[in-house]
Amino acid sequence: MHPRSSHRGQNHHMAEFLVVTGMSGAGRSTAAASLEDLGWFVIDNLPAAIIPSVGTLVSSPGSETSRVALVTGRAGGGEAAELLEAVERLEQGAHVVRVLFLDAPDDVLVRRYEGTRRRHPRSGAGVEEAVASERASLEGLLHRADIVLDTGELNVNQLRSRISELFADSLAPLGMRTSVMSFGFKHGLPLDVDMVFDVRFLPNPHWVDDLRERTGLEEGVRTYVFAHDEATQFVERVVELIESLIPAFVREGKSYLTIGIGCTGGHHRSVAISEEVARRLRADGQPLSVFHRDIER
Repeated sequence: MHPRSSHRGQNHHMAEFLVVTGMSGAGRSTAAASLEDLGWFVIDNLPAAIIPSVGTLVSSPGSETSRVALVTGRAGGGEAAELLEAVERLEQGAHVVRVLFLDAPDDVLVRRYEGTRRRHPRSGAGVEEAVASERASLEGLLHRADIVLDTGELNVNQLRSRISELFADSLAPLGMRTSVMSFGFKHGLPLDVDMVFDVRFLPNPHWVDDLRERTGLEEGVRTYVFAHDEATQFVERVVELIESLIPAFVREGKSYLTIGIGCTGGHHRSVAISEEVARRLRADGQPLSVFHRDIER
């Protein structure tokens, strides 16, 4: 459980801080722009040593800044340790502090750098070596992160959408944010899910001519999927499991919970099941968002 200070001084202004870090090429610039569009006060490329000073300024009497996104620059080696220390000092100031770590598979990061011909911040030899070196140095930050967002399978618009779903609302009163993500196993298992459920045991609408080009958001596909008793039974058991686990996750200080539901391609079964799981959880009072990673593939 990450430490969360609960005391406040009489004149202390409490703010929400989101520290955005992660692998070079994983989308920090897109995340910064998205957060700014959502109304966060964004400070980009911020050295770790300055972060506690920002916390002090925001805490000052009369400050009206309530949500601050601190997008770090390169955080390798000693800089990563310095960033971890800065996060701890922010938490000691009675702020709500979250760490977002943007990640992607190494081969994706290499392709992005080779495709744009940009120089990797750690380039001394090849890009592959630079990515491997950076990943090793950021291991502590990865383990500390409240949410690890895998951008490997996301385009720019999808990443913006994902950031909006996660951070559009205030973090403080919610305690924990829950997301349900549909995906296709053939496109790879998402790195940023906490629990994964496989619905490939259900009959596949892909083999029905009238349904092949449609998605699980459409009534015809949904009707086909839930015409099988196994689908309803599966949803009931998943919802029951999630509802039983959420209080335990909250007690342990978890800030974000992402539930992955996968089928073969991510178009039909996983989409329909994810929507129904989300509908039932919302009906029981659980705030959450839904993201369909592969629905447009």
